[in-house]
Amino acid sequence: MAHSQSDMDSEIDACQSAYDKAVADGAPARHHPPRDYAPYRSSQLRHPRRPLVPVHGDPEAAELTGPVFGPTDVTATDNDLTLQHRGEPLGERITVSGRLLDRRGRPVRGQLIELWQANASGRYAHQRDRHDEHPAPLDPNFTGVGRTLTDDEGRYAFTTVKPGAYPWGNHANAWRPAHLHFSVFGTAFAQRLVTQMYFPGDPLHPYDPILRSVTDRAARARLVAAYRHELSRPGLSLGYAWDIVLDGPSATWATP
Repeated sequence: MAHSQSDMDSEIDACQSAYDKAVADGAPARHHPPRDYAPYRSSQLRHPRRPLVPVHGDPEAAELTGPVFGPTDVTATDNDLTLQHRGEPLGERITVSGRLLDRRGRPVRGQLIELWQANASGRYAHQRDRHDEHPAPLDPNFTGVGRTLTDDEGRYAFTTVKPGAYPWGNHANAWRPAHLHFSVFGTAFAQRLVTQMYFPGDPLHPYDPILRSVTDRAARARLVAAYRHELSRPGLSLGYAWDIVLDGPSATWATP
């Protein structure tokens, strides 16, 4: 029988209490969530169970077989997900912008940032997102993917629609809060960071095992964007600010 939301809440609270106690007793803050976070069921099935294999010889050789990305691959409109089809997508239009920074607050320039997301009804344009599991409509004018390069100040920006919440099979009556998936490649493919951005004031935040797997409260708060009225575009979109920090104690946490 599937676990209820109440069962899941108890598990999440137990994990949070254990972490809080460990930190109070002198343990260091965790810089990333555990890969086998029990309330997030699938993480127990896909996290590494064996020691990592070191790359001997030339470590850079391991990156030579990976994808190659360059500025010629990214067009000026790839960061506007509302312009990719003949018609206009449905939903609340938003602009998300921020800076990509290192641990010292310095801009990280010319880096590829990719975004993917559900549409305004909470559906992904993906064959594994099945209508019989979530009977919400797809949007023929919204694919839900975009990309951009950071500028000389490390800034990026996307125009899109706010994604909807959607059910998922982690437990009974499980719903994911609205979120955007981000991928940052850094200077090499092996440096890739994958994370998620959430929206302020979402009532589903306390119930989501993926967000709650970030047990450090300050780090969890950094995954939530801030509404910035000055970033809103008159008559077009609401503005949100969200910076990504690649390393150090203020790093944006990778999600499992």
